[in-house]
Amino acid sequence: MKHKIYVVDDEPKILRFISANLRSINYEVKTASSGEELLEKFDLVSPDLVLLDIMMPGYDGFYVLEELRKFSNVPVIMLTARSNPQDKVQGLNLGADDYLTKPFSLDELFARVNAVLRRSQPNLSEQYTPTGQIIKTGELSIDIGSKRCWINDIEFKLTHTELSLMENMALNLDKVVQHETLLTNVWGPQYRDDVEYLRVAIARIRRKIKDKITDEQEYIVTYPGLGYMLRSL
Repeated sequence: MKHKIYVVDDEPKILRFISANLRSINYEVKTASSGEELLEKFDLVSPDLVLLDIMMPGYDGFYVLEELRKFSNVPVIMLTARSNPQDKVQGLNLGADDYLTKPFSLDELFARVNAVLRRSQPNLSEQYTPTGQIIKTGELSIDIGSKRCWINDIEFKLTHTELSLMENMALNLDKVVQHETLLTNVWGPQYRDDVEYLRVAIARIRRKIKDKITDEQEYIVTYPGLGYMLRSL
C-alpha cells in the first residue's frame, strides 16, 4: 500500500515540484494551498504524513500544527524559508517530527520523509510482538508490544516519536541512555548529533506527564552532556 502524503504550501510551484517528485518514487500525494484547507479536508485525506509550510496567508503553519495536534498524531515535517533556530524549536515544541529549510535538495527531502515514515509505521515484526511486556514506574505504565502508555489506567496520548523515546528509555529502566543512542534509535543515524530534537521531545513528554500525573516525582532524569534515564518509582 502506498503511503499517502499531504503537502500544504501556498506557492503553486512548490506544490507541483514536491508532489511530482514524491509521486515519482511511488508515494500517493494530496495537496492543499492553505492551512484552512488542510484542516477542513484532513479527515477525508487521512494522510500518513503532512509536509506543512510555515509562512502562509491566513493560518500559518504553527497555528495549523497546534490545531492538528488537538486531534491527530500524524507525523508532520515543517517546511520554511526561514532559518531562525527559534522557529525550529517552536515547531518541534508544537509536535513537529522534523523540519526542512528551503531551499532543500530532493535527496534531503526524500531522506527526511523516509525517516519519519519509518519510525511512525510499525514493521511486520512489531505488529506481531506480544503485548505482555508492560513496564511500570510510579503511576506510569508502558506496553512495549502495543506501543501504548497509561497513567493510572487512563491512556496517555503521545506522538509516534514520543512513544519511541519512552520505549527506548523504558527498556533501559534505571539506566542512562546516551543522547547518540536515543537519536539513532528514534530518529535515525543521520540525526545522531541533533541533540536539539531530543531535548525538545523530552521536554514535551515531561509536560504531558506533569499535566496528568498526581505525584510530584521526576520520572525522566537528565544527565547533562550524557543522556536521559527513566527511573523506577
